[in-house]
Amino acid sequence: MSDIVDTYRTLAGPSFGEFRDRGSKFLAYAFPAYTEQECQAHLEAVRKEHPKARHHCYAYRLGLDGNNFRANDDGEPSGTAGRPILGQADSFGLTYTIIIVVRYFGGTLLGTSGLINAYRTSAADALEKAGIIEKTVEDIYRITFSYALMSRMMNAIKNLNLDMVSQDFGEQGVITLAIRQSETADKLRRLKAAVAEVYLEEVDTLGEIEGLEMEYLGTR
Repeated sequence: MSDIVDTYRTLAGPSFGEFRDRGSKFLAYAFPAYTEQECQAHLEAVRKEHPKARHHCYAYRLGLDGNNFRANDDGEPSGTAGRPILGQADSFGLTYTIIIVVRYFGGTLLGTSGLINAYRTSAADALEKAGIIEKTVEDIYRITFSYALMSRMMNAIKNLNLDMVSQDFGEQGVITLAIRQSETADKLRRLKAAVAEVYLEEVDTLGEIEGLEMEYLGTR
């Protein structure tokens, strides 16, 4: 069994939450985001929407390994805003997510514990109202084959329950497959064995199969 982690939890779409304490208003915006550029675009949009707010604090986590993240206090005392926001994303088990909390100061200082509670609570409110989905990471391959292999190819795709994203039958057959990442190596070996009509144990000793090309296109 593969030990590849190929599922993750993220937001189905934008969500909003809020919290008020002693006159200060905390508005939390949560978005799905897949790159640092997307995170920056969401942050700029929220800043543009709230130009008079004193703070625009945020946190994001990207990727599957948990190592790509940022927590920003935007002028609040260190550790009182970005980290509590990030902690809520983590408590919901989310990645590919950014949460931005806008603060309008109400004239009364909240203190360290008050700020931590306010940023944490507003972020949690946005996430509690969000649609959370689990997504599967898939590798995308283009399979090009001669028509002499057509019957074997289509039977193999059916028997292996492969997801055919697109197909084009011109001078050659061209099929695009989406394969769950943890199953990619095994499914491609089985596909190759079926098309070559050899036992699975023999497939690794094969060179190129005449009329068959497999090309990795990317991951989604």
